[in-house]
Amino acid sequence: MFIAGKRLLKYLSIIFVVFLAIVFLFAAYVLVDFSPKPEPFPNNVNLVNDVTQLNPIEVLKVVSPKSIEDIQQAISATKGKVSIGGGRYSQGGQIALQDHLHLDMREFNQVVSFDPTAKEITVQSGIRWRDIQDVIDPEDLSIKIMQSYSNFTVGGSLSVNVHGRYMGEGPIIRSVKSIKVVLANGDIVNTSPDENSGVFYGVIGGYGGLGVIAEATLELVPNVKVGRETDYMTIDKYTSYFEQNVKNNSSVVFHNADIYPPDYTHVNSVSWVNTDKPLTVQDKLISRNKDYWWQPKAAKFVADTDLGKWMRQHIFEPIQYSSEAVQWRNYEASYDVRELEPKSRKNETYVLREYFVPIDRFDSFSAKMSAIFKAHEVNVLNVSIRHALPDTGSLLAWAREEVFAFVVYYRQGTSEQDKAEVNAWSREMIDAVISEGGAYYLPYQLHATTEQFHNAYPRANEFFALKKKLDPNNRFSNKLWEQHYDE
Repeated sequence: MFIAGKRLLKYLSIIFVVFLAIVFLFAAYVLVDFSPKPEPFPNNVNLVNDVTQLNPIEVLKVVSPKSIEDIQQAISATKGKVSIGGGRYSQGGQIALQDHLHLDMREFNQVVSFDPTAKEITVQSGIRWRDIQDVIDPEDLSIKIMQSYSNFTVGGSLSVNVHGRYMGEGPIIRSVKSIKVVLANGDIVNTSPDENSGVFYGVIGGYGGLGVIAEATLELVPNVKVGRETDYMTIDKYTSYFEQNVKNNSSVVFHNADIYPPDYTHVNSVSWVNTDKPLTVQDKLISRNKDYWWQPKAAKFVADTDLGKWMRQHIFEPIQYSSEAVQWRNYEASYDVRELEPKSRKNETYVLREYFVPIDRFDSFSAKMSAIFKAHEVNVLNVSIRHALPDTGSLLAWAREEVFAFVVYYRQGTSEQDKAEVNAWSREMIDAVISEGGAYYLPYQLHATTEQFHNAYPRANEFFALKKKLDPNNRFSNKLWEQHYDE
């Protein structure tokens, strides 16, 4: 017995030493800066690019409107095509078109009206979600639906019909009461599900193809305390777990589940539920001045090696999720994309991709996804699973029924060979999701063929018919519509 105990102690000591060695390796990686010095962005005011830095587009002129009249004037002052951009987080040229007018909406960013009693706010489309949070948080109100990060502009979010981690919700169109749109002829149109509804359902999710979103009136909800609950499981157990523990649990506010690469066999479910427990985080919003010095380095460590991915799955996140977390809903909704931003994107860049499948096709699609990523050795850092209820009627709906979203965060090289390799697996992934009756998301790189686009978005011809009516001279365009719209 004594000898066996000594052996066990020896083995535990070895394991502990190995653990410390791994932790020290990670610490050294984070503390020592191995990355190249960042390249300065080109000093060209007419060069429009997105967050990936993969799609530089030189436009003829950039106009930054501050009023609806400025938007109308900019459109009437030229006869050429017009593109529209906000935070520039779409990642495939959806915000610009070469040698044409670009509307940079980021200075069109004021609150038009705010009624806390009615729980609604009207804003100019260039405002960022974080700016709205600063206004509504003192009234203990929250945004009903938005994406996970607060840097995006409202107009950009509506143009791509974003979603987030909100349970019992789905695409943002479900929380929009009305929008004001400037058309190609300069007319201002008020739209809602009940007024000029055809324009409403075309413009939201329309990627700037029909007009300029000028103002939006949004639903708000109470700010509440939420507590974190996590469960780790094999991926084949997830759908039954979700059905039994999450879907019909009205206390769940946020939910997502992370699939761990490179094996794609395990999932960590993370839910934030209504709670009366004491706060573990006292701040109501994440500080705008928060320092994100280590998060990008940790992401690089995970991207660089399978060891980093293993440590994330088996060491870092188990430690992170072992402690209790209780915070405000608004705090959990105020993430900043700076926590993801690498020091340089010159040779490698981080990119998103997203796929939507009917909820009963989760297992079959996840198996196809895993096989494609492994065959092409795609450097995936994370696949986040979200849930969405059906779209309420947008012409380019990605959730035609209840769906699971697979949000893929990966790293790729920036060489032409790297881009060609991404193109190859991207089209395979699109074929895979179409075969499951689903859709791919349009704000990302434009690898889909036009045939794939129509298969994923069967009402696209209705959208194009509306475009011919509202924008007969095809004034509003960008790289997405240049690719798929036949004038």
